[in-house]
Amino acid sequence: MHHSQTFALKDARVKPATAPALALAVIAALSLSACDKPKQQPAAAKTESALDAKPGISLSAGRLVLPAVTGNPGAAYFQINNSAGASTVVAAITIDGAGKTEVHQTIGDAMTKVDQVEIAPSTSISFEPGKLHVMVFDILPRLKAGGTTELTVTFADGDKVSAPMKIEAAGGSDMEGMAH
Repeated sequence: MHHSQTFALKDARVKPATAPALALAVIAALSLSACDKPKQQPAAAKTESALDAKPGISLSAGRLVLPAVTGNPGAAYFQINNSAGASTVVAAITIDGAGKTEVHQTIGDAMTKVDQVEIAPSTSISFEPGKLHVMVFDILPRLKAGGTTELTVTFADGDKVSAPMKIEAAGGSDMEGMAH
């Protein structure tokens, strides 16, 4: 399966006029849904992508691999599933407790920065060791192996999806072959 993969992270932000409009729309939707429906019991278990939801998009298998040497970058791996009927473009990836992220693609022994990731309808994109992955910089000391943090993917249309991400200690094979 071939996907055109480009990625823009450093300047991707929700426009200031868009953020308040999105917040008001979410508040209005929550208010209306609370009025129209009887109170429901909390769900027994949330799915991994239940924190925020872009219709038809889900995140799974999220894990942050910490660097072997403090101060070096870590790596994030996960899968984005697009069950929607339209393509979507990833505009930014953020990880709670990290200062910066960059999407990289490893081909052979070379790793290059990717400007944009487009996900076709009814497909999945895997971020995995030695292929498409997210480099994670400036990791705060509070992120410890065995814990969790939050992964948020923001799309070009401003929608987001978030999910918990397991934190793992550096393990030899995941970072091998990634010359930085």
